Amino acid sequence: MTDFQFKPKKDPRDFGWHDRGYIPHFDGGEIPQFITFRLFGSLPQKLYKTLRGATPTDAGLRKEIEKYLDAGYGACWLKDDRVAEIVRSALTFHDGEKYRLHAWVIMPNHLHALLTPLECKHLPQIMHSVKSYTAGAANKVLGRDGQFWQHETFDRYIRNREHFVAVVRYIENNPVKAGLCARPEEWRHSSAFERSITADE
Repeated sequence: MTDFQFKPKKDPRDFGWHDRGYIPHFDGGEIPQFITFRLFGSLPQKLYKTLRGATPTDAGLRKEIEKYLDAGYGACWLKDDRVAEIVRSALTFHDGEKYRLHAWVIMPNHLHALLTPLECKHLPQIMHSVKSYTAGAANKVLGRDGQFWQHETFDRYIRNREHFVAVVRYIENNPVKAGLCARPEEWRHSSAFERSITADE
């Protein structure tokens, strides 16, 4: 796990808050970001609207959505090892080039990552490149067409070192919380697993 670093945005004209009409996003330069992608159809739109209407804060909404995601709703294409490997490879490929990747986990219908964009790299562009490549490659492997990822991505910037450590723990413990394994390092598609393999070498 790379140590926590916090560098403010370089140019306020190029970074800041933005949204597509749904969820606000903060593109803050070299600031660690907690990212969640979910598969298309992993949460019914009607349920999403109900949760959004009943939950007053974004943090509360995320917690409610996580409950449904961890229950494995929808087509869990990421359970397919071939698809999970495509996503893992794409995430790690850009580590050191577009961002520093601190922690990640690929769950059956969603993924979490903690990363810090490198200088002059914009979060929306990073997300688009990872999602567009993995969607095309995964659809090819699965023999399907159509939308793979939900368009909207959850992201939350890291406030301080304590928050950073808590998010790493949350990400790597997600398979345990969902009842998929007993210990974080047992979940093959995760930074906890890869770190345990490296430690054994």
